[in-house]
Amino acid sequence: MLDVVLSLLVLAAIALLIGAFVLWRRGGTTKQAGLMVMLAVVMIVNVLIWTLPDADGVPPVERAEELSE
Repeated sequence: MLDVVLSLLVLAAIALLIGAFVLWRRGGTTKQAGLMVMLAVVMIVNVLIWTLPDADGVPPVERAEELSE
């Protein structure tokens, strides 16, 4: 289940980056485009936190799956 959530976060971050680029190119407000990029960066960092292994070599997403079973 957590894999689905992480996948949706990545897809949403990509959509936000594309939307920010389109908004910026059409001459929209740069503040909104910048906020969209910042939100995408936060989402990507959250995915990295969940998927990168810790000092033991086990990613937190695997530990969460073990605890939920």
